[in-house]
Amino acid sequence: MSKTVIKIENLSKIYRLGEVGTGTLSHDLNRWMRMTLMGQDDPYAKIGHVNDRTAKAEKGELIAALRDINLEVKEGEVLGIIGKNGAGKSTLLKLLSRVTSPTTGSIKVKGRMASLLEVGTGFHPEMTGRENIYMNGTIMGMRKWEIDKQLDAIVDFAGVAKYLDTPVKRYSSGMTVRLGFAIAAHLEPEILVVDEVLAVGDAEFQKKAIGKMQDVSQNQGRTVLFVSHNMASIQKLCNRGIMLQNGFITLDNNIENVTKEYIKSNIQTQSTELAKLDRKTGYGLAAKITNGEIVNNEQKMVNSLRYGEPFKIKIEVAASEDVSNINIGVRFENTADVYIASCLSGDIDKFYSLNANKKQTIEIAFNNFTLTPGDYKIALSMRKGNVFIDQLTDVLPFSVNEIPYNVDNIHNGAWGLIAYKPEWK
Repeated sequence: MSKTVIKIENLSKIYRLGEVGTGTLSHDLNRWMRMTLMGQDDPYAKIGHVNDRTAKAEKGELIAALRDINLEVKEGEVLGIIGKNGAGKSTLLKLLSRVTSPTTGSIKVKGRMASLLEVGTGFHPEMTGRENIYMNGTIMGMRKWEIDKQLDAIVDFAGVAKYLDTPVKRYSSGMTVRLGFAIAAHLEPEILVVDEVLAVGDAEFQKKAIGKMQDVSQNQGRTVLFVSHNMASIQKLCNRGIMLQNGFITLDNNIENVTKEYIKSNIQTQSTELAKLDRKTGYGLAAKITNGEIVNNEQKMVNSLRYGEPFKIKIEVAASEDVSNINIGVRFENTADVYIASCLSGDIDKFYSLNANKKQTIEIAFNNFTLTPGDYKIALSMRKGNVFIDQLTDVLPFSVNEIPYNVDNIHNGAWGLIAYKPEWK
């Protein structure tokens, strides 16, 4: 049975907005005595406050970035931490890495931890890349011969051999994050903590980084904590996930269930009231997509389809002025944001004219679209030439049920996204 390497109990982190002190000298002295001399919790921490980023802040208000977190992570486990911006993901990693201290609760960590929380974490800008490698290794408790042994592998992975003896302050953000990740991954930590900083790197480096984390966890039995907004990377790397919302853990389950729930919470609607959804700035709003739905052959609205079943997407559009030459677009993605297919009415020279203050319904029929079983979502758009008039992403979620021919034991469930039956000769 795997041993527990991280144990978090009743963890909360409170921040005061606008000012640092409590507001009075006597309270500041009382807090200092309780926390520093007596080892007690902050007497002025109001745990009941929840971090609602949409509400207007008041001077001196207390905000719970994390609240009552209880979590255990086993040796060799790869834990994905997901949630919207401001949910508390980075705060949790900073507490684990001892960058900051908890307001209440405790964190127990067994083993050496390496963290990559943001570009330049743990680097001294005036020191060279080589000096920073040795400094980081020393901080982690490694001896010089241990760092010497890994030096070539770190430099090769980061691709910074030419600049190894150049001060880090002259590195680009991409070079810095490559070197930071290479140090964290190669200096043999028992626990590797990686924030979404990998998004700074290019596609080739991200692929290498994911591969290295897989090697560290699967082949070396080490623990990885990974924060990312890229659901495809999370699903590929992690076997367990937690979802944070307003400082709470709202779900702790296998990674498939957690990512599915996260995507579902972000998909805005199944059909009606698309007109009320927020649009990105910069669109000319002479016309809007006001409604949308998926219907089957019986013209019934559905959110589940059989494999290969014909269906239609019906969208209702409305214009505030006369608009012509409108190109309608439909894009299919899975819940990991993987782009599957798209079509535009303009592909077949079909363009629409909309009349002011008059609604119009447009139908798009799909008769041979063979998506494999799984969960999907749709993006809808209207454009004139190269200019978007309206665009909605993460709408119209739907699922596809089982494939109707019985060869699942041959495929072992690995169908991909599109299934088809070609002619074999």
